[in-house]
Amino acid sequence: MKIRSEIIGVGSHVPANIFTNFDLEKMMDTTDEWIQQRTGIVQRHWVDEATSTSDLAYEASLKAIANSGLLKTDIDMIIFATLSPDHEFPGTGCFLQAKLGIPEIAVLDIRQQCTGFLYALSIADKFILSGSHKNILIVGAEVHSKGLDKTPNGRNVAVLFGDGAGAVIVSAREMLNPSSDSRIISTHLFSDGSFAKELWLPAPGTALGADRINNKMLEQGLQYPQMNGKSVFVHATKRMAECLMTACKESKVDLNEIDLFLFHQANLRINSKVAEFLSISEDKVFNTIQNYGNTTAATIPIGMDDAIKAGVLKKGMLVASAAFGSGFTWASALWRF
Repeated sequence: MKIRSEIIGVGSHVPANIFTNFDLEKMMDTTDEWIQQRTGIVQRHWVDEATSTSDLAYEASLKAIANSGLLKTDIDMIIFATLSPDHEFPGTGCFLQAKLGIPEIAVLDIRQQCTGFLYALSIADKFILSGSHKNILIVGAEVHSKGLDKTPNGRNVAVLFGDGAGAVIVSAREMLNPSSDSRIISTHLFSDGSFAKELWLPAPGTALGADRINNKMLEQGLQYPQMNGKSVFVHATKRMAECLMTACKESKVDLNEIDLFLFHQANLRINSKVAEFLSISEDKVFNTIQNYGNTTAATIPIGMDDAIKAGVLKKGMLVASAAFGSGFTWASALWRF
C-alpha cells in the first residue's frame, strides 16, 4: 500500500489584546501611514504578561486536533517551530506536550524562524512516508512582543511583529489517486548562512566572549532583533519566487494550475512583488498580515485557518506556499487540500 501525507486538521489562536498602529504611535516615533505604506500592517495581537508561547500553541493545537476528528492520544509526534521559546531549554515542544497530556511520544523543536512551518511540514511528510509515524502535530507559535524594543530606537523592527500560533495535523493515508488525493505533493528547503547577520538576535549567545549576556550587551541593545531591511526585501522576493518555480517544475505543475497561494506574512510589499514577478493574480494570494503582523513560524497555518473560515480555501484545491526568513532560510511547498 502506497502512503500519502494529508493535512486533516487546522487550528489557530491569537491573544485577545489588539495593538493598532495608532497605539504604536504613542510608544515610538512612527505613524499609521508610515507602517501601512511600508508593510501593509494595520494591527497586531500581543500577549499579556502571563501568557507564554506554549500557551498559544496549546490553544491552536486543541483546535487542530478537534478539527481533525482525532483524539489527543492519536498523536504520535509533535514538531514545534518557534524562535521565541518559553525557556532556553528544554524545547517548547516538551512544555506543549505536558499541557496536552500526551507523554512519551517524540517531540522535535526546530529553529528555522519564518521558514519554520514549511521546514516542519517537510519533516513531517518524510516521517509519514517512511511509515514510522501516523499522526503528527505541527505547531508554529511565537510571542514576539516580550522581546521587542518598543522605544523609538526599535521602531523599524518592533512595528512588524505580532504574537500567535497555528497548528495542523498531518496524517498517513492510503494513496488512491495521486492526481486528486489530498496530500503534500512536494517540499523544497534552502538556506544560505553567509547572510545570517542580516536578520538576527545577537544576544544572549556563546559567540560573544566570556558571557552569554552581560550589562554591556544589554546597554547596546543586543537582546533585540537586528535587521537589514533592504537586504531582506531583495533576497525574499527573489528566493520566494525561485523556490515556487522549483516546486512547480519538479512536480510538473503549471503555475496557472494553482488555486491559492499561502505565503509567509512578513511584508505585504514582498508578497505583492512575488506575485507581480510571477504574474500571479493577486486574488489568488491570501494575505493576513494586515490583521496579525508577522507571526513568523505561525503565519502560514494562521493564514490557512483564516482562509478556511473565509471560504477561500476549500477541499480539493491545489495550494502553494513559500516563506523566507532569518538564516537566510527559504522554502516552498505544494499540496492539495
